[in-house]
Parts: sequence; C-alpha cells; structure tokens
Amino acid sequence: MRKFLAVLTGITLVAPMALACPPQTPTQQISADSVERALQNELSATQDASHPMQYQLRKSSPRLTTTKHIAETRNGLVALLVSVNDAPLSADDAQKEQARIDTLLSDLAKQQHRKQSEDADTARAMKVLRVLPQAFLYQDAGPQTTAAGVTVERYTFTPNPKFNPPDLETTVLTQMTGEIWIDSVHQRATHLEGHLQSDVDFGWGVLGRLYKGGYIAIDQADVGGGVWRITHFQMKMSGRLFFKTKIFDTTEDQTHFAPVPASLDYKQAIQMLRDTQKGVLSDSR
Repeated sequence: MRKFLAVLTGITLVAPMALACPPQTPTQQISADSVERALQNELSATQDASHPMQYQLRKSSPRLTTTKHIAETRNGLVALLVSVNDAPLSADDAQKEQARIDTLLSDLAKQQHRKQSEDADTARAMKVLRVLPQAFLYQDAGPQTTAAGVTVERYTFTPNPKFNPPDLETTVLTQMTGEIWIDSVHQRATHLEGHLQSDVDFGWGVLGRLYKGGYIAIDQADVGGGVWRITHFQMKMSGRLFFKTKIFDTTEDQTHFAPVPASLDYKQAIQMLRDTQKGVLSDSR
C-alpha cells in the first residue's frame, strides 16, 4: 500500500474542484465501514518495522528493465543491482555497482539521507491513508475470486463531494475513481487501482498538469508469516511539468521474499546481498 500512496503524495496537486457524486446510501456506509477497518490495518502496517524482509525487485519501463536485490534494515532500504534488461551486468556495470556500494559503506551520511527520505515518504503515506475513508464514497460491487482462488470483497469508489482536502497531497484524491479489494478474513487490501477522471492541475496549472486517463494499480499479499508486502505495482500517467511533457510508465514486481533479522543494519545487509549474489553466480556456472 505504501508504494501507491507514495506516488500519489509525491505529486502535490491542486485540483480545481471535486466532481459531483450521488448522495451516500446506507449500503455505501456499510461498505465504507468495511474499507475503513482494512485501511486502519494498512495504517498500522505502514508504521510496523518489526518484520523486515529481503526480496527481488524487477522494475520495467518502455526503455529499461532493472532487477535489484533489496533488504529492509533499521537504517533503511539497501539495494544491489543484479541485472539490466534481464541480462547479467556487464563487467563495467558490475564494477560501477561495486564502487557505489563501497562508497555507501564508507559514508554513513548517504544512508542516513536515504533513510530520512524513506521516513518522509512514510509520513506522507500515513497522511493519505488517514483520509481515504472520508475522501471517497464506496459502493459494494460484490465478491471477486482472485487468480489464486481467494474470494475477496470488491468495492468501487468515487470522490466524496463533501470531502474537504486538508492539504495539497490529499487534494489529488478529489479526482480519482477506482476500486479496492478487501480480504475479509485478514481485513487487508489485496488490490487497489485508481484512475484520473479529469485533468488535474498543480500550482493552479502554472507548475504542471496531469492528464485524465492515467492510472495506478497495486497488488499486495501475505508473503509469509502474516507479513504483507506489495507484489505488483503499475503506473501509467502523462502530464506536463513546467514546460516539459512527462510520461510515467512503469511496472514493478516484487518476489522471492524472505525474512531478515530485525537488528540487521545496512552494512550487514550489504554483505548479505553480496554473499547472496556470489552464490547465484556460482550456481549459474
């Protein structure tokens, strides 16, 4: 859930107005209560750092695909690049990656700066999470069976005309429609997608604009031991930043999750990732 929210809150939008929506019905209120319970669990999970994991992240765009090994530590995330465009690193790229890691090991300030950035993203994510139950009107859309054979509760949402955004980050929600799936057993969100139903200006259109039709979608699941993580993320949007057109088209898949010690620090994580990569290279020979 954090990935979706971090993207939303990373773009400070000023929307001109919320679109008109039908009045809230008793059915929608029941749905909102169910969604609110799940979102409260997401809020709690966002603040829980007691179950760190390591995993593989494959990020692709029309121009580039990278795969990294990631470890969550008490000092923030640590990443090791292992392939580009689904091919092993060239000798030159491998040397550059090792030099980057060596610099990180010798300069604690760099990792501290990354951790501060992650903490800021988390704070913004929690800000948006807290208002999601009030920002939308939720409508029960019936059960949905996932590809894994799990039955979930499915809800559609539209902007709530009575919602008064408290800040710029949450104003973007006034232009979103979409749907959310809830695992009723665990009361967790398993799928969420949002679509921009109209152009959205930020800085009153002076600084930029996101064009309607863009969307963001995420999937998350229990990756072991009751620990939930994002497994799939997709964003496709276009817009204008100052006078330059920007296209955001990216897909991320996170796999191969495994727990790591809660006491793991970033230097230990770097050594662990390096050892893992050496093992992979040895097995491939």
